[in-house]
Amino acid sequence: MAKPLDSKTERLEARVTPEFKEQLMLACHIAGKSVTDFIVEHVSQAAQQVIADHSQWKLARQDSEAFVEALLSPQPPGPTLVKAAHRYRQNLGDRR
Repeated sequence: MAKPLDSKTERLEARVTPEFKEQLMLACHIAGKSVTDFIVEHVSQAAQQVIADHSQWKLARQDSEAFVEALLSPQPPGPTLVKAAHRYRQNLGDRR
């Protein structure tokens, strides 16, 4: 049987300074949220942003154009790559 989507079974703990805890409690009070809801919401947003920042390429226009050009008009493989591919096929076999 599948778990409900909102099933919360994992627990996180953190040690913080008294000053940080006071600041957190004030922020939760201002936001009208529990500490758990506040932390989960904000940590989730931060995690998603970090993942997005590391999952996307940000290229300057010139680099972007060069990348697209390389995809649309690839250069033929050089002799080193051709030799490596030949060795690969000999050693491991062509499994296509």
